[in-house]
Amino acid sequence: MEKTETKNQIDMLHGPLAHKILVFAMPLAASSILQQLFNSADVAVVGRFAGSQALAAVGGNGMVINLLINLFVGLSVGANVVIAKYIGQGKEKEANETVHTVMAVAFLSGFFLMALGLFASKPILELMNTPPDVINLAVLYLRIYFLGMPFIMVYNFGAAVLRSTGDTKRPLYCLFISGIINVCLNLFLVIVFRMGVAGVGIATVISNGVSAGLVLSFLLKEKGVTHLCLKQLKINKTHLMKVVKIGAPAGLQSTVFSLSNVCIQTAVNSFGSSAVAGSAAAANFEMFTYYVTNSFAQATVTFTSQNYGAGEYGRCRKIFRLSMGLGILFTGIMSTAFVLTRAYVLRIYTVDPAALEYAVVRVCMVESLTCLVVTYEIAGAALRGMGNSLLPAILTVIGCCAFRIVWILTVFRAERSFGRLMIVYPFTWVLTGTMVVASYLLIRKKKEKQKDFIF
Repeated sequence: MEKTETKNQIDMLHGPLAHKILVFAMPLAASSILQQLFNSADVAVVGRFAGSQALAAVGGNGMVINLLINLFVGLSVGANVVIAKYIGQGKEKEANETVHTVMAVAFLSGFFLMALGLFASKPILELMNTPPDVINLAVLYLRIYFLGMPFIMVYNFGAAVLRSTGDTKRPLYCLFISGIINVCLNLFLVIVFRMGVAGVGIATVISNGVSAGLVLSFLLKEKGVTHLCLKQLKINKTHLMKVVKIGAPAGLQSTVFSLSNVCIQTAVNSFGSSAVAGSAAAANFEMFTYYVTNSFAQATVTFTSQNYGAGEYGRCRKIFRLSMGLGILFTGIMSTAFVLTRAYVLRIYTVDPAALEYAVVRVCMVESLTCLVVTYEIAGAALRGMGNSLLPAILTVIGCCAFRIVWILTVFRAERSFGRLMIVYPFTWVLTGTMVVASYLLIRKKKEKQKDFIF
């Protein structure tokens, strides 16, 4: 296959890195933040126009959604790494075969998750001790949301394909267009037709369909490595195994991570619907800052994959340093801004005094320290870019997941307070960051010494 570069691609193998990392990361951060803003519109609209119970029903479902989809979203990370590494090695044919493999997986996983979500929604919410005055609305929203799961998978895998060449701008355009549609439909269905959580769910499904359709159209029109032909969709076992090798540990890490957060959400639910609503409102700001962190992690894994595949170890070291510094800087700026303006921004989601009390506690104890997440996200991304996905997954499961569950069963149980529950987040971030960064430094030194080209 003839190598074809487009204006949307970034040359990751040559020239200065700082500017290129920012060019890659900033549109990706903007895309994710924009997506979260539009998701937050769901929470804000129902919170202000349908009440705290509707807010709790929509906002408290995020952990359940992540629990069910993160394994497959992790596979999209594997797709990014494998395609980027093939490009770095100059293997154009293999890269294009991988594109068709992962997009076939996207369609299949989307319909599987749709069926799973429709049947599993109520049992999971019941296991989480969702408050009785919220559960029926929560089940309704969750089932409608999962009807759009094929769209979500197509967008995530398609965006991962585009990112493997450095294209983070077009996924941003997709989210901007679909997000505007989402907000307009939210306002129309909730305020005009008074459909409550059902209206929010329907708006989300339609907007996800738009973003998936746009990404798919880009890939169909693409030239060269990332061109998609629907007639050639098939699963190549060799390429799929390479994607699974990188993506499955990342997906399992995210799934177990979500499971620990479900445990925390269950503990939050025990404080009643006001706590659920307040926690959901505050958690929106944590997602904003996390997406900034994640954008630099995605830059790290993509740039490292291409340069590691090309044997450019010196550039891999520089990628790690630059991404870590830039990630801490930008995440810290955003989290500080939210903490300082908490009295105003929280009222976007709710004006219920009881819910606001819980929201303020979470912002001060969790949001203020989210820059700590950068340490293990960047180090773990660098390890995945070098072909080692299992170790950061195991360390994150131990540090951020197992420790949280132990905390809930011991420290929190000994003194049940909302603040005691929230403080587990920064504790686990410090623990996990220390372990993953130390592991990265040791493994990088070993690989450079042995010139170990995994893949």
